[in-house]
Amino acid sequence: MRGRAEGEIELLQYYERAVEYLTELSGRLLSIISTIEIRDIIDMIVMAFIIYKGIKIIRETKAQQLITGIFIMLVVYLISTLLKLKMMTFLFGNFFQVGLIAIIVVFQPELRRVLERVGRTNVKVFNSSSDEDIAQRWEQTINIVAEAASMLSDSTTGALIVFERQVHLGDQIATGTIMDCIPSVAAFGTIFFPKTALHDGAVILRDGLIHAAGCFLPTPMKEETINKQLGSRHRAAIGMSETSDAIIIVVSEETGTISVAENGELTRGYSKEKLIEYLRAKIIHDNSREVNITGILKYGKELINGRKKGKSKED
Repeated sequence: MRGRAEGEIELLQYYERAVEYLTELSGRLLSIISTIEIRDIIDMIVMAFIIYKGIKIIRETKAQQLITGIFIMLVVYLISTLLKLKMMTFLFGNFFQVGLIAIIVVFQPELRRVLERVGRTNVKVFNSSSDEDIAQRWEQTINIVAEAASMLSDSTTGALIVFERQVHLGDQIATGTIMDCIPSVAAFGTIFFPKTALHDGAVILRDGLIHAAGCFLPTPMKEETINKQLGSRHRAAIGMSETSDAIIIVVSEETGTISVAENGELTRGYSKEKLIEYLRAKIIHDNSREVNITGILKYGKELINGRKKGKSKED
């Protein structure tokens, strides 16, 4: 009986300590929450967004394996520090001192890709009449491109069609022939007809027009990771999508399969209807009126000038 009573007393004391700890912890949490300001909430949201975007960018790339390796080394370093392993602590300590430079060198392709994406970050603004004209032109062009891709697919004729968006493709256009013509199924059929002068290169569309043909596109940055069964057109499409925000349509000359490359990824097996739906969502609806960061100041200036003119007319 005595032992049982002592056990009950110890259990009661344990519960009391647990209650005191939880009370103290809740008090600390409430005190921290009471000191949070709007700027702190904004700070946490922005930081969470940056971390999410970082994880999304490195996912399924070699950066993911590299970060995993760095994390394992960091855990080993902490364990060696706790166990006071002098040699291990010395080696890992020196490694992490120069780790920033090593990360910049190793992650150079990924960092370049991230900075390019940041540079072409888009912001929605209001439509203007000229933008509506371009949107209508893109609507017609998308239908024509889908029809041409379907026709070329049926005849297993290879094709490479690039939709230029915010990032201008001047370097690639310089390698081809300027055309500046209205798109048509016949025009695409003529350009990509085998053994013609321009059939091996890419057609670049700008503002809904065929701007250039016979253009050469860059090779992929991670060519060793691409399926070896993919031909030169598919590799060129992936390479172009890695270094720009362009959307590239590929028609295989072996199987007639229609594929789309965007942001370094290739998706295959598009039908005419599915291709139209995809291009409308990407070219017209999501980009009905977009400017990149470098254009925000210009738009703001135009908006302010417009308001000033309106006020002067009222006066």
